[in-house]
Amino acid sequence: MISIRAHLRRSKNQVFAFLVMAETTAPSAFYTLLCLVGSIILLLKLTKAVFSKRRGAAGLNLPPGPCPLPVIGNMHSLLGALPHHAMRRLARRHGAVMLLRLGHVPTVVVSSPEAAREVLKTHDAVVSDRPLYVTANILSYGGQNIAFAPSGSRQWKELRRLCATELLSPKRVLSFRPIREEAAAGLVRSVAAAAASLSPPSAVNLSEMIKVLMNDVLMRCAVGDTCPMREEFMAGLDEVLRLLAGFNLVDLFPGSRLARTLGAGSLRAAREVHERVNRIVLAIIQVLRESKQGSNDDGDRRDDILDVLLRLQRDGGLDTVLTTQVVCAVLFDVFAAGSETTATTTIWVMSELVRNPAVMQRAQSEVRQLLQGKTGVAEADVHGRLPYLQMVIKETLRLHPPLPLILPRSCSESVNILGYDIPKGTTVFVNAWAIGRDDKSWPDAEEFRPERFEDGTVDFSGTDFRFLPGGGGRRMCPGLTFGFANIEIALASLLYHFNWKLPNGANPCELDMTEAYGITARRKTELLLQATPFVPIDQ
Repeated sequence: MISIRAHLRRSKNQVFAFLVMAETTAPSAFYTLLCLVGSIILLLKLTKAVFSKRRGAAGLNLPPGPCPLPVIGNMHSLLGALPHHAMRRLARRHGAVMLLRLGHVPTVVVSSPEAAREVLKTHDAVVSDRPLYVTANILSYGGQNIAFAPSGSRQWKELRRLCATELLSPKRVLSFRPIREEAAAGLVRSVAAAAASLSPPSAVNLSEMIKVLMNDVLMRCAVGDTCPMREEFMAGLDEVLRLLAGFNLVDLFPGSRLARTLGAGSLRAAREVHERVNRIVLAIIQVLRESKQGSNDDGDRRDDILDVLLRLQRDGGLDTVLTTQVVCAVLFDVFAAGSETTATTTIWVMSELVRNPAVMQRAQSEVRQLLQGKTGVAEADVHGRLPYLQMVIKETLRLHPPLPLILPRSCSESVNILGYDIPKGTTVFVNAWAIGRDDKSWPDAEEFRPERFEDGTVDFSGTDFRFLPGGGGRRMCPGLTFGFANIEIALASLLYHFNWKLPNGANPCELDMTEAYGITARRKTELLLQATPFVPIDQ
């Protein structure tokens, strides 16, 4: 603090000396310089105030971090890179527990397994609420869905239990097996048809095909059929994810009237896309209700997720009221989280396999030896019997976690993380992307080496804090089993039926692996690959 004060005194003395000289040598420029110098002095005073504030009240030992600027805080430190990349770069300089100020929002970013353990296990009960900013409040039905509901509320506990025992239980996930198999077979036929229609052989847009597959699987598991407004619905979900990933002025400066005025356009966009998506979900619910009218036969009841929700809404059985708005909020959770994350992961797996031909060959050999002589892929034949493919999926999730920054948490009380005091109300991010690329935890962390998972000690349970593709603690993703089943059969089908390479003889190392900006770490460019049929397609 003494050095800061000395620096401010020296700066002000130099400024005043310069003013005296300017007044005697160039009187016409004096008043312009006076305004400029006044602004500089004000900036220095504000910087001094910010430094004083960072020392903390009552002697708090706040985490280190880059020096914030007045008003904007550390927002400038995130410019020019994806947020999780920029935060990793800053953490290498300031430490695994780092304090940022994003606008007016104090934010702690943790970037090591030890710090993640503190957040997701040691202090899980205290650091488990979601910071419900204005944008998220609009898009999450006022925090009534699973992702953003307060963790201590009865509603969140009931919805979480509902996911575990009804909506996404192992039994329910198993019941969706025919849907997954049919959809995967449809993907294979689509690839084969697209490849056959290209003369000379060229590239198929595998990204688009995988997105359609995952969306259709999710729609059929959630509401029993494909969505008649699928394109409009998918466009709406993309917009939702884009808005949730952005830094809206109102979210960064929650108490500012000016920010609310300047950010009105973004808030209006959030309300419009929310209304558009909600209208589609309500139409789906209405169609199902009409189809159920006059039918009391339990044998006619479908096993899809919406049917379970409407049955519980009608018959009760929960400690909270399952309103239509809550039903819409839960379905929105399933749609937004389910199709995007599974599609993104599957596309990254295929990208890494093409970049690593030896890994691709080993994964294909495993699938083809297991299914030798079969004309199609049945889940019963491959589930739990493709250990190398499972290692490939894990390694992909290590390098490309679908949510690189685990959805933010908020401290309901003050806590201490690795010796640093974190005040109540602070937002906490866990940088899963940075943790997965930490050389201390993963030797040669930037290399794609599925064999590092060969001993089977690292799984998806969220208890190994080096590997957090679904988060951890009470806020851990409840749909990991469902998502993994969708990914596994899609990959097994693609690897069994086709040989894959980049078009026009391109070098695998030249494949663009750039990530797009967003709440999920999807590819920036579409994955275009040349598919050569290997096993005849079962028509």
